Amino acid sequence: MSVETIISICLGIGLSASVGFRVFLPLFALSLASYFDVWQLNESWQWIGSTATLITLGVATLVEVFAYFIPYIDNLLDSITVPLAALAGTAIMLSTVADLSPVITWSLAIIAGGGTAATVAGTSTTTRLASTATTGGLGNPIVSALETGTSVVMSLISIFLPVLAAILVVFILFVIFKLYKKFRSPNTKNL
Repeated sequence: MSVETIISICLGIGLSASVGFRVFLPLFALSLASYFDVWQLNESWQWIGSTATLITLGVATLVEVFAYFIPYIDNLLDSITVPLAALAGTAIMLSTVADLSPVITWSLAIIAGGGTAATVAGTSTTTRLASTATTGGLGNPIVSALETGTSVVMSLISIFLPVLAAILVVFILFVIFKLYKKFRSPNTKNL
């Protein structure tokens, strides 16, 4: 496996985690990176760097970011985010991975891309529901700001320092696992 392939996998994993926080923002970042030739995408995914796609993803990103600052609308969006994040994470991984067989590429895309995005999105959804339940939705804009900020930072790190992004994703998944173990129901501990 070449260094380029490893770096492309790290890019895909980092952007997939970012998709778990905001679906369109990392896609927009990838579109920008492709448009300005920071990253070369697979041949069948070159359209992501087109002007029309860049504008479409830019508008979708703005709408998504601002919609998440409206309490209760954010919870509605969360109800569709997990499956969308899984699809977007899979697509990002497919578009970035270089020089692997289709079987390995699809396996990585589904497991590492879609799985990472869905895990992060599920955790974000749970966090927002807890915020809604404890603050009546007043704390949700703070959660949204943190999620958007994390998505921006992870997208930038993924594009410019992909290996560091993959390491951060492992850390994020470790924290999610630890929080899950800490907060799971006492009734399920003995199962």
